[in-house]
Amino acid sequence: MSSAPKSNVAGKQPATPRLAVTPVHPLAGRMLSGADVVVQVLADEGVDVIFGYSGGAILPTYDAIFRYNENRAAAEQIRLVVPATEQGAGFMAAGYARSSGRVGVFLVTSGPGATNSVTPIRDCQADSIPVVLICGQVPRPAMGTDAFQEAPVFNIMAACAKHVFLLTDDSKVEETMRTAFDIARSGRPGPVVVDLPKDVQLAEHPFRGTGLLPSHGYRRRMQVLAERRIAPDDAKAFFRLLEQSERPLIYAGGGTINANASQELRAFSKKFGIPVVTTLMGIGAMDTTSELSMHMLGMHGAAYANYAVEDCDFLFAVGSRFDDRVAGKVKEFAPNARIAHLDVDASEIGKVKNVDWAHVADAKRGLPQLLEAGAGFKRNFQPWTAYLHQLKVRHAYAYNRESPRIQAEYVLETLNRITRGDAIVTTGVGQHQMWAAQYLDFHSPRTFLTSGSMGTMGFGLPAAIGAQLANPDKIVIDVDGDGSIRMNYGELEMLTTYDIPVKVLLLNNQGDGMVRQWQDLFYTSRYSGTDKTLHTKDFIKAVEADGFKFARRVTEKDDVPRQLEEFVGFRGPAFLEVIVDQTAHVYPMD
Repeated sequence: MSSAPKSNVAGKQPATPRLAVTPVHPLAGRMLSGADVVVQVLADEGVDVIFGYSGGAILPTYDAIFRYNENRAAAEQIRLVVPATEQGAGFMAAGYARSSGRVGVFLVTSGPGATNSVTPIRDCQADSIPVVLICGQVPRPAMGTDAFQEAPVFNIMAACAKHVFLLTDDSKVEETMRTAFDIARSGRPGPVVVDLPKDVQLAEHPFRGTGLLPSHGYRRRMQVLAERRIAPDDAKAFFRLLEQSERPLIYAGGGTINANASQELRAFSKKFGIPVVTTLMGIGAMDTTSELSMHMLGMHGAAYANYAVEDCDFLFAVGSRFDDRVAGKVKEFAPNARIAHLDVDASEIGKVKNVDWAHVADAKRGLPQLLEAGAGFKRNFQPWTAYLHQLKVRHAYAYNRESPRIQAEYVLETLNRITRGDAIVTTGVGQHQMWAAQYLDFHSPRTFLTSGSMGTMGFGLPAAIGAQLANPDKIVIDVDGDGSIRMNYGELEMLTTYDIPVKVLLLNNQGDGMVRQWQDLFYTSRYSGTDKTLHTKDFIKAVEADGFKFARRVTEKDDVPRQLEEFVGFRGPAFLEVIVDQTAHVYPMD
């Protein structure tokens, strides 16, 4: 027989395999300043909006943004949005990231600009949100001399961020910026800070158009994480636990949403007929109107969700971390259950609660592997789901519907009938936050945005701005309280300045409601520092001064439905203040 190579086409030899060629960046080889490199990398990373407040130490980069946009069509520009404060910029970037899954970017100057950004960076770290903060810094020769507007950003941020870069080598701006994005979005997402001295922004070097810093250890860990598969024996062990169970329950957290694994979670739940409770951060991972959704558990979660955890005999934690507001007394949490845990962060396994089965992977990879391994698994959990349905009916959320005062729950129930679970909702922190989590439906992930772990008052309004810019075709509503909104009240002007059609629903109970509730329950109603009834703030006049065309106050219960309809339907930014019962408490309170 002939040993000549065969060809599928008569008379032609097989084509020689071609090596993949990385396309050359159109700017490769061009001399660019550090500031121009920063902006070009942002463009290469797909950044379409930057939130930031300028200052002397970051001016070269602000000028580079101007020059980058100068000769480009509007659709190709990087939009620069200037907030009232640097903290506002950080929460706008966070709202952008939380609602889109893309990396949010904010840009501030040195010293107070950087230190004002600490809270949003810590907030993003606590909730695993991918943002990149670029801080100006004094020139390298002035560092350490207590120069004007100098702050030790690296030292301050190192305890708050996923990673911090102090860029002292002006030849490594490009690789550092690309690496910042890579770290922010990979593995367990989080905030990355780049501290950028002014003279580094001015130094020129040839642009390469590619390349990362040599972070071999980190990349190896990410590669191993990406390649991990659930071993057959481990899959059998999981389904052995499930087989032995009569009352299984999935406990899904924000990691499910961060991994873009909501569809995988829903498919897994449906395939095996397992109900799902979610954390505050996990709201939207399951469609809240699904029969298998048991809604939010925890301190202010549904009673039926907490009873489900108490009664279950197998708990599958997915992208969740047994937070103290969920687990409470850890030994008493899921007391009758064997526990399985799927998480992208190995440090979370067994950190709070010992488990019987675990696998380290993000939910988007891990859940389909389990689904595949369990293709032949058959088990009927219908008696359990029927029991849970009865719990939902018996222990439904309730409030004082007969009160002549406007109840916040009634306002949100009414809003829910209008939005039907399709709006993006942000919140401040406090009673209104919990009521929004309880009474609003969410069909999709990334539509309920709140400061979960840090509980940062002032989050809601700037986060809504970021979410609206990331999702221009969606209705975005900030459900806020009079205490929280004061924290970043200056950002209201942003809505009219940039014509951003965010709807701000202010539930005004004239006080810090959640703290006041604790003072009622545990401090014999001594309202130290929480009673705002003597404040003379007229929110309506204030927002009218900011240029709002829709600015209304509701004091009568009968007016709530009509005003909410007009509020949601208004084209452009709108502000609706509803005076709610100051004495109301958030229940359940476990």
